[in-house]
Amino acid sequence: MEPLFFPHNPSFWFETLRSFGHIAYGGADFGEVVVTTQRITAGDYDSWHDEWLATADRVAGEGRAALAGGHRVSARDAFLRASNYYRSAEFFLHGDATDPRILHAYDASVRCFRQAAALFTPVIEPVEIPYEDTVLPGYLYRADDSGAARPTVVMFNGFDGTAEEMHFGGAAAAVERGYNVLSFDGPGQPGTRHHHGLVFRPDWENAVGPVLDYALTRPEVDPARVALLGNSMGGLLAPRAAAFEHRLAAVIALDGVYDLGDMATGLLSLDRAEAERRLRADRDPELDAAVEAAMAASPKIRWLVDQGMYVMGADTPRGLFAAFLDYHLRDGIAQKITCPTLVCSAPDDVFFEGQPELLHEHLTCPKTLLEFTAALGADAHCQAGAQRLAFARVYDWLDDVMTESA
Repeated sequence: MEPLFFPHNPSFWFETLRSFGHIAYGGADFGEVVVTTQRITAGDYDSWHDEWLATADRVAGEGRAALAGGHRVSARDAFLRASNYYRSAEFFLHGDATDPRILHAYDASVRCFRQAAALFTPVIEPVEIPYEDTVLPGYLYRADDSGAARPTVVMFNGFDGTAEEMHFGGAAAAVERGYNVLSFDGPGQPGTRHHHGLVFRPDWENAVGPVLDYALTRPEVDPARVALLGNSMGGLLAPRAAAFEHRLAAVIALDGVYDLGDMATGLLSLDRAEAERRLRADRDPELDAAVEAAMAASPKIRWLVDQGMYVMGADTPRGLFAAFLDYHLRDGIAQKITCPTLVCSAPDDVFFEGQPELLHEHLTCPKTLLEFTAALGADAHCQAGAQRLAFARVYDWLDDVMTESA
């Protein structure tokens, strides 16, 4: 899909497309996205923040006014959109972890989402899931108020998204089809990174295990029909968890990722052996300079490094690329997955091109590769901009798997 805005800045364009995509489940309005985008200076992170914050503040104010007037549906809709706009506002700020604007916008996003959640029928319940010496924040969605045990989708976002955003990225679509949903932020994701300082870990089964422990205490969850969905980088983390966690009836990798080290080495034009040696070395000034030059030349790499150091706990850009080497399904890990697995693929994925196919190739479980195309308007990362189409195909697959396992 050709950029409608920011033609020379793929990061700004994709984040705009991301908001357009969330229109499908109430996370944006077309005109609000357009007029906000028109005010933004391309490549200027402060401008991006200021304009999205202004839109979010205005829409949140409309939500409060609607609620005060007894207009619950209007209030719910406004709070949903404001939540997503606040999320977008702080998106590019993570190069400075001490920037107070991050928590201001993030907390406003969560607050608005929870105001919306209370206005759904059934209500969307905020939950805290015990995890090591803290908790993982999340949300429990029920398809109805019957209390009956139902098939349930446990889901989480990726490298840069929130549990709240998963409402638009799979939760609402699942509930429409009769599934319960448990969404959560794991270590490194916004709910734990911003407030508890937790960073990502490659052994994601140790995040998913406690979430499943919690899910199976809920009477609404059918323990024999629990699926796991991972979005974006979650397309690696969900299969990684499934390789070691066998209480799952199905796994959805949206989109599939086999090896983040491939991305790191590809961006730096290094072969794998050289990357392992140089990225993990105590010193490599030449490679440090090459990474800095790549950041200066590419908005995509600049954002990747800023975000990655923040969520991975890396001290240097080279240290970040070294950390990526540990996130993979190589060495027989993919082959340990036993449940049916859906791997989604988009041809114009700016970071993970070819990764879904690699993952699918290495799976030995029942597997399906779901390929989306530009002709469908679904060629972007995680099918941004084509949510109704994408989730129809994803959940039709899951319906069939759950029917077979019933």
